[in-house]
Amino acid sequence: MRRQLFHGLLFGWIVVLSLILVSSIIIAFLLRVTSLEESLLSWIALVIGILSLFVGGLISGLKGKTKGWIIGGLTGVGFTVFTFLVQYLGYQQGFSLEQTLHHLGYIFAALAGGVIGVNILGDTRES
Repeated sequence: MRRQLFHGLLFGWIVVLSLILVSSIIIAFLLRVTSLEESLLSWIALVIGILSLFVGGLISGLKGKTKGWIIGGLTGVGFTVFTFLVQYLGYQQGFSLEQTLHHLGYIFAALAGGVIGVNILGDTRES
């Protein structure tokens, strides 16, 4: 049971980081070839983050098959801790109020994805 939850959590983190990496490359390309404005970029980044964490939570729930709110929440919290550590250790800055609110939204998106992921296949209890 714990192994299954850990695998689900690991898959969720891999999906989140992969989606964010791919979308960052796409955004960088769009910034290079279009006249995309920076004010619009912050909204695009927020939406991509929420969608990526929702999908990561969904994958975690599908792989974990139980305790969707816990595994989804841990997916979001793990991403937030990773982001905080990169920012704090790399740039010597903590989260601003705006970033804290964004990351709370990310955690709730991953939590909702985990709940939906566990319940999407119906009742699959092990006997």
